[in-house]
Amino acid sequence: MRRTMVLLVAVLICAVFVPLARSRAHASEDQTALCIAALSENKEEASWAILALRAEGPSGLEALVSTYQAAIDRHRRNPTKSEPMWDRLAAALDGVAAQKDAWAAGLYWYTDLGAAQRAAKESGRPILSLRLLGTLDTEFSCANSRFFRTVLYPDAAVGRALREGFVLHWQSHRPVPKLTIDFGDGRKIERTITGNSVHYVLTPNGRVVDVIPGLYGPAAFLRAVTDASGVARAADRADFNAMLATYHETRLVAGRRAWDNDLRTVGAAGGAQPAAAGAAKPTAMAGTRITASKMAVELRPLLAMTPDRGTLEERTDEATWAKIAALHAPDARLDASSRAVILSKGPDAVAANLVTVSKKFVEDPTVRMIRNFERSVAEDTVRNEYLFHGQIHEWFVRGQALATLDELNEKVYAQLFLMPRSDPWLGLVPADTYTALPADATALIGKSGSLK
Repeated sequence: MRRTMVLLVAVLICAVFVPLARSRAHASEDQTALCIAALSENKEEASWAILALRAEGPSGLEALVSTYQAAIDRHRRNPTKSEPMWDRLAAALDGVAAQKDAWAAGLYWYTDLGAAQRAAKESGRPILSLRLLGTLDTEFSCANSRFFRTVLYPDAAVGRALREGFVLHWQSHRPVPKLTIDFGDGRKIERTITGNSVHYVLTPNGRVVDVIPGLYGPAAFLRAVTDASGVARAADRADFNAMLATYHETRLVAGRRAWDNDLRTVGAAGGAQPAAAGAAKPTAMAGTRITASKMAVELRPLLAMTPDRGTLEERTDEATWAKIAALHAPDARLDASSRAVILSKGPDAVAANLVTVSKKFVEDPTVRMIRNFERSVAEDTVRNEYLFHGQIHEWFVRGQALATLDELNEKVYAQLFLMPRSDPWLGLVPADTYTALPADATALIGKSGSLK
């Protein structure tokens, strides 16, 4: 009897798991076939395979990356040298990921918020939603989103955190404006001329937890999304509203005090009065050890003792911002993967000089360029954190950010980025500035793309 039962159990296991194993093996074979077809020289076949892999979600991108990992690694080591198949591989990766330069980041982006929310609810992960001018899957998106593709997404620590901790989504806020300079001899230069991008951390059901405006250095960005992620994951808690308010009050106090401390460090005059003796500097989620309501009560007097944002801004001129940025230089340091993206977009000769490492360090102009870029990123980081992010924290504390994602996004672009949707010219055609052009010049530009 016992032997019969054992045999029966074995038969049942085979009946259930053998077909499942075969199904998984078949699915793996199908993905491999799609990955091979995605690089076909037949454009129709390649397009079909790319769409099929994208429809499979993040696993489709993982399969494509895994299949061609060796080629991707070779390109990362020498980004100025392209193999014969590289252009097709890069295009396939971009198509499946919905992101330009996907070879460096390996991140899968949803372009439908509903689909992202469904994936977030299934996985229990928060959503990181990007709004930008243009689209993330093209070269000519706005400057900030291009820098995200260089500075943030390829960074090893940031990429790992986004891949493992978030469901990613992007949506175009509006087309990106472009400027074409025609030299009249056949040469033309095309550039984007304005634009800004913003990341939103959302709960799985789409509620905004925090807003990270503009460009940040990798380390600073990682801290911001990690802190906000901790709040977003607590969306089911009964005291979530109080927890969210406490989070932003805490960040507001910490930001103002950090800014004031930076001003003192760089020797800016007019420092604010220090906080009362014994007052502890709050951390992002100190409320995890006490109730949110209790912390909210304790934060009010501490907030009242912190410097006012307007006062701090008055004391921070251009030279001072540069000094403050130098204090936070490590936050903007680029890793090897980000540097590879920069090199991949430069002329072959820039990185191809065959000299010793020490001599190249002195002579290679990319070293100078990257250092200058890191300084610029560091300054953007402190400005965006202290000015824009500080304002956002104030909105949440005052209850002025409790809106839908779309409504808050309109407010961010109108009041922070000064690019309201009501202005079709994005502030590029100021009404109070004399241009020595006829009054209907802008209309001519709008109709034909050039002045007649």
